[in-house]
Amino acid sequence: MHLVKLSTISLLVTLLILLPVCQAKNYKIATISPDGLSWMKKLRAGVKEIENQTEGRVKFKIYPGGVMGDDYVVLRKMRIGQLHGGVFAAGSLTRFYPDLQIYNLPLQFQSLDEVDYIRERMDQRIIDGLKRGGLSSFALTETGFAYLLSKEPVTRVEDLHTLKAWVPQGDPISAALITSFGISPIPLGITDVLAGLQTGLINAILVPPIVAIALQWHNHVKYMMDMPIMYIYGLMVMDTKVFSRISEPDREVVLEVMNRLFNEVDADNRKGSRNAYDALITQGIKVTSPGPKEIPAWQAMASKSIDELIDSGQITVESLNLYNSFLKEARQQADTSEPGE
Repeated sequence: MHLVKLSTISLLVTLLILLPVCQAKNYKIATISPDGLSWMKKLRAGVKEIENQTEGRVKFKIYPGGVMGDDYVVLRKMRIGQLHGGVFAAGSLTRFYPDLQIYNLPLQFQSLDEVDYIRERMDQRIIDGLKRGGLSSFALTETGFAYLLSKEPVTRVEDLHTLKAWVPQGDPISAALITSFGISPIPLGITDVLAGLQTGLINAILVPPIVAIALQWHNHVKYMMDMPIMYIYGLMVMDTKVFSRISEPDREVVLEVMNRLFNEVDADNRKGSRNAYDALITQGIKVTSPGPKEIPAWQAMASKSIDELIDSGQITVESLNLYNSFLKEARQQADTSEPGE
């Protein structure tokens, strides 16, 4: 009789231990992106696929359109467990791995071929760095080259001194970069940018065309400088402690589906960025260009801002040297390629 009771108790204890693993879990993910965008449709299809492949053990609930707040609010809610992850602009995550901004250095990339060459060699370094900082990331996704859109024309470095440009609230690194260019930074939550443009609180934005159109900011600027200032990308991350609680087979499913999904979004955004640039021009945005004599002044200002990032410890010499070595390789290969390749 005692043996029967002990066996029953042992079985109950085992079931109680296993129960949390077997139960379905809803993982809450937030993004500022409006629902209905093509990539959001892909995300919803992806989470449905994960649910089906894991037989309902892993489910995701998506909160779109900034209903959970901007990137920094979402990070706070992740810290207290109210959310489990989010889709972020890379600059929002510098506290977890400062070197992820290596792609954002101003006036460094000269072509998308250079972007592809370096990303193939450094994306995993960024993903690994974030994991050490406590975030599990899926494949990085291109947002595109950021251009300066403003209410007044800009061609010379001196023209920047009249600008009041938006920087994401709570992002001191973006503010430092903007300031190093002689621009007055105005920190705002992303949901306040449109009102800021409408009221004149800000008169310039530095964003990829695809973002300007998606958020309707392009309706409140008149000019775009035809010089890509920096490369912008985004990523979906989850709290690593939360992600590690998913069983290994189910984690593999999530990784396979999400990485495939975001690689598709990455390719889609490349095409979308080109189309968005053309659309801005079609809708009446006037394009300005710095003259050849102005380019050295722009490049000098970019170099100064990078030196300041290094001096302040906001980016490591190791990452910068690695980045520069790959950039040199990419340009050497381009120089030795046959014409038309």
